[in-house]
Amino acid sequence: MSVVTIDPRDKTPIYAQLERAIRAAIAVHRLKAGDQLPTVRQLAVELRINANTVAKVYSELERAGVLETRRGVGSFVAATPAQARPRDEHERRLRAFATRVLADAAAAGFTLDDVVAALGEHRKGEPS
Repeated sequence: MSVVTIDPRDKTPIYAQLERAIRAAIAVHRLKAGDQLPTVRQLAVELRINANTVAKVYSELERAGVLETRRGVGSFVAATPAQARPRDEHERRLRAFATRVLADAAAAGFTLDDVVAALGEHRKGEPS
């Protein structure tokens, strides 16, 4: 069983689903610092998606400091978060929160549009 899943029926691009799924797995500690991810090829075969898509996501997450790649060994969840200024840390925490919310929503059968609509309704009920 894979650490991450994607939904081919979801209108969200596959690469965005995969990035969100990896970030969510890290956020909920299914993947922990130092854990090795499947190779690009292994994950592509497992999820039945293009290896270039997996490589793109791994590369983006490496640039963001989420993953680290050790040449000839593989990709791992970064042992320490990338150095960040306080504003960057706030944004990183907000993205992680949003990723967890979207992962929970998807698991419950809700779409992004459902979540946005519910938040809009919730906001209307708040005092200004």
